[in-house]
Amino acid sequence: MIDQIDSIFQKQQIFKVELRLSDVNERIEKLRKLRRVIESKEDLIYEALAKDLRKSKNEAAISEVLFIYGEIKFAIRHLRTWMRPKRVGRSLTNLLAKSSIVYQPKGTVLIISPWNYPFQLTMSPLVSAIAAGNCIVLKPSEHSPYTSSVIRMMISEAFDCKEIVCIEGEKSTAETLLKLPFDHIFFTGSSVVGKQIMRAASDHLSSVTLELGGKSPVILDETAHLEKAANKVAWGKLINAGQTCIAPDYVLLPNGLRDEFVKHYLNAVKKMFFTGSGEIDPTRYAKIINQKHADRLSTLIARSVEGGATLVEGGLLSEDLTLNPTLLTGVSLDNAIMSEEIFGPILPIITYDKLEDAISIVNQDEKPLALYIFSESKHHTQLIIQQIASGGVCVNDVLIHVSNPHLPFGGINGSGQGSCHGFFGFKAFSHERAVMRQSKYDLSKWIYPPYKNGIFKLLKKWI
Repeated sequence: MIDQIDSIFQKQQIFKVELRLSDVNERIEKLRKLRRVIESKEDLIYEALAKDLRKSKNEAAISEVLFIYGEIKFAIRHLRTWMRPKRVGRSLTNLLAKSSIVYQPKGTVLIISPWNYPFQLTMSPLVSAIAAGNCIVLKPSEHSPYTSSVIRMMISEAFDCKEIVCIEGEKSTAETLLKLPFDHIFFTGSSVVGKQIMRAASDHLSSVTLELGGKSPVILDETAHLEKAANKVAWGKLINAGQTCIAPDYVLLPNGLRDEFVKHYLNAVKKMFFTGSGEIDPTRYAKIINQKHADRLSTLIARSVEGGATLVEGGLLSEDLTLNPTLLTGVSLDNAIMSEEIFGPILPIITYDKLEDAISIVNQDEKPLALYIFSESKHHTQLIIQQIASGGVCVNDVLIHVSNPHLPFGGINGSGQGSCHGFFGFKAFSHERAVMRQSKYDLSKWIYPPYKNGIFKLLKKWI
């Protein structure tokens, strides 16, 4: 389809003008149509996710499909309110005018999605872009080809390409798309590629939303409930075999609590992802996406051990690309594993003497996409939140903040730009347009020349 990209883009450029006029009922019907086509292809989606990542149906339902049903339902329920013009206040120079903010579709938008949650991370921004009234080009990842193929089938069945189209292809396809003057680009993926997206967008001054990643830390203090924390960290770290942008990347905890935490963590891992005979349960534990990524993780483990870390558990990579849950202790800050986002089932543990030391360690790196705090101390919790900048914060849990559509989800600086989900996704694909309607009793002529004596003294008192 790469040879049709220019033609499709031109069709969308024409049709986006018509879409600007779409009302709330038309957009809601498109969201319902999207849900219907997802429901009709649900079994194919689960099969594709199993082939691409060996996701079990239960995990795929919770983290991919049901998540999107929730997004669609939330958008339908609130879209009328979102689209309604927002009345705002007045100033002295427009005292009798009526001012409002109107959300207008950005136009033709490009959504480039990743392979780790290939269905959810394609559909979620799509829901927002439809709600906002845009023409849309989807470019799913070539590294999850089975899911990408099902997405293309769904979109072509439900929508005309002049409105929404899914274009599969390799890196060259994305490069071709990025040469076009899209009104907005929504990208989910690595920080390295995010920088390339931003450079390409700058050629046309396209606005961007970048959902990136980073080393999301877990900080435990001496008041934390260790067993509960270990269970939650094990789940958050190992769902999708650690291939989650907001997965806990490493754990910081007081010196004296390490051994107890390790014990609880390993118990949780065995309970959740192993059979009774001590084997990895492939119906509960995903595989690594491909050989290249698996080799990178194996190399990272080897380099970490060479750098002085202790391999407590795991490290085994099988032919079917299963990488056993891996736990490292004795990890120094200059260890290889602390230099890049792990994006796999490897958990380094770092100990600290004072809470201030833990805060300092996190602040030495890029601002993370997520920050996880386990503490029963309100003072410690607030101290960490105030002193560490991050995309989002989750206290006494991991990952689940992403499931609340009332909250913005997004990074900061190196971990991303802009927010998504719920109203924040609608807003990302909309232009906030200022509209002022002047009264026939126009007071703004006060500031026209020739200037009257005392007018600026009067204005200064009011402003």
